[in-house]
Amino acid sequence: MKSVISGIFVAFSMYSAIPVPQVNWEKKTMRWALIFLPLVGVIISTVSWIWFAFCSFFRANSLFYAVGATLIPLCISGGIHLDGLCDTCDALCSFGDREKRLAILKDPHVGAFGPMWICAFLLAECACFSQIFEYSRLFPLVLVAFPVARAMGGRKVVASPCAKDSGLAHIFAENSDKRVVSVVLLLETMVYLLISGVLLFGVTHGTTAALILTVLLMLWYAFHEKLSIQTFGGITGDLAGFCISISELLCLAVAAFGGLVL
Repeated sequence: MKSVISGIFVAFSMYSAIPVPQVNWEKKTMRWALIFLPLVGVIISTVSWIWFAFCSFFRANSLFYAVGATLIPLCISGGIHLDGLCDTCDALCSFGDREKRLAILKDPHVGAFGPMWICAFLLAECACFSQIFEYSRLFPLVLVAFPVARAMGGRKVVASPCAKDSGLAHIFAENSDKRVVSVVLLLETMVYLLISGVLLFGVTHGTTAALILTVLLMLWYAFHEKLSIQTFGGITGDLAGFCISISELLCLAVAAFGGLVL
């Protein structure tokens, strides 16, 4: 029980801005930590639902809602996954060899391309949220976006080879029970997607939208795996953050475009 509680503290202290008691990072405290990473997404989803209900009740402007909804995951997560997105975009846009790209991921300085793609990402999220507020039939997809994305990113760390023998991904991978954590995170992903299908069961073509999202996430997961291994030689913490960020945006895009079509 103590290792479970310690794992929650490690996950929240690393992957969120929520204050929690600090514990030493060692095998017994980090063994189950990644299992609880989707819980950060659950908290984001809960706050997002409250914000949606608040704006709906007071008939807020869609842009007002969208900006707030975009800032909620940033504030709760502390922006750690966006850091991975920024560094990965810098590395990919360098068109260098593997060593150069890995060096860019490790470099604490930011290049020109990272901030540009971060701006594009946040604008895309804001646009999706605005559209979802106008046509909210597929809003349950927003609620599952954050835990599903984190379950996928967490599984990358334990199921894929590490590109380096250092860094956060390597630390978490080496101190995790890889087989158990990988299976649990896969089950969590399936459960959240199943929940989205159940919540959309009464919506016209809602279940179809959930199935389409599932297929798209599977394709993205496979593409990210190929990209990570061929371009970087394996997974890193930045690449896991990149996976989480794009997975979130993919869920929001399906909810936005699906709601528009419906």
